[in-house]
Amino acid sequence: QVQLVESGGGLVQPGGSLRLSCVASGTIFTIYRMGWYRQAPGKQRELVATIASSGTTDYADSVKGRFSISRDNAKNTIYLQMNSLKPEDTAVYYCNALIATITPNRKYEFWGQGTQVTVST
Repeated sequence: QVQLVESGGGLVQPGGSLRLSCVASGTIFTIYRMGWYRQAPGKQRELVATIASSGTTDYADSVKGRFSISRDNAKNTIYLQMNSLKPEDTAVYYCNALIATITPNRKYEFWGQGTQVTVST
């Protein structure tokens, strides 16, 4: 069993910054990819950013240049540094991971419970 626990959400004014963290714990053989998705009220969940075990990153066009994803492999942790936040960034942010739990050939996708980010005056 694997758990993903997010932290760092909150209320911030437009133009401000927040840093999200996600820690993976449990039975982990290899973490292949981790990332962040978000879901705003009335909208579908969308990709924000991902980072592979190699360090390769991918970002949604809407956050390029403002958000930065990083990982600490030793701690099974990823971070999302969010700068120049806009009201349209308001959403529940979910951590996602593709993990092999016992053998490298069997990979499973896991989700965290989400953390609320609200950008407002």
